[in-house]
Amino acid sequence: EKGYETGEHAPGLKLGGCGAYRAAHHIIKTHAKVWHSYNNTWRREQRGMVGISLTSGWGEPVDPHSQTDRDAAERYIQFHLGWFANPIYRGDYPEVMKNYVGKKSAQQGLGTSRLPTFSVQEKTYIKGTSDFLGIGHFTTRYVLQKNLPFLQVSSYHTDHDLAELVDPSWPAPGPKWLYSVPWGFRRLLNFIKTQYGNPLIYVTENGVSETVQCPQLCDEWRIQYLKGYINEILKALNDGVNVKGYTAWSLLDKFEWNKGFSERFGLYHIDFKNKNKPRYPKASVDYYKKIISANGFPNPREVMS
Repeated sequence: EKGYETGEHAPGLKLGGCGAYRAAHHIIKTHAKVWHSYNNTWRREQRGMVGISLTSGWGEPVDPHSQTDRDAAERYIQFHLGWFANPIYRGDYPEVMKNYVGKKSAQQGLGTSRLPTFSVQEKTYIKGTSDFLGIGHFTTRYVLQKNLPFLQVSSYHTDHDLAELVDPSWPAPGPKWLYSVPWGFRRLLNFIKTQYGNPLIYVTENGVSETVQCPQLCDEWRIQYLKGYINEILKALNDGVNVKGYTAWSLLDKFEWNKGFSERFGLYHIDFKNKNKPRYPKASVDYYKKIISANGFPNPREVMS
């Protein structure tokens, strides 16, 4: 969406209303081709796995007793995660995406939907092409129904007919989009379990950034974020969700899309102004080391003994 619709990210194309859908369509078909190539050529010899990593927030209805808010929250998750996961696990785009984009396209006077369609052969070819699901997750939004005014130029964002809200009490230590809402992760993982037949899951990205350097590299909020989110993964495991692994995002401060080096997700601070780029551990390093060594939250007495 940011690369092919708004143009914020590379390749910087502003193909309003259709660019993101077309790019995603190609990604899904290409992913399936790679999976089949590996499956037919290398799997027997290497016994490896091919999956896809998808990043998605969680959408929670503002009023859980309101059907329209619940429907809006469903659209939020289907327009984010379901957009890619539904074709791979169930054979086609989510029905709600097809309905909404099709309806908006018709209102614009277009002869066909801006959301491309898969042929019967493509649906069969794509379905089941993932040995595991990688999940990147950072934050949650409250969602409610919002009828957006008819626009002659629709976009991916206006196709949803929803508004996103945040709770002002949620911690927001880093960028304005990233609020710490650990309970949303457990709900997302259970949604995946229910929707896609409890696939094998690897958490490929989960973490929080800072936009200003923390004094003495004391990133207490990152420690609290990791603690909260990993705890919710443990709860999801107890719910029967098939989570096999977890990766904190990220090991080092790095180049962060259109934010460059100004936004820092790393457990290690990098001095980018020094030509040697020295690395300094933040407080979260010691905390995360203990979690890794204990494969979970350690008992302090056990660690010290």
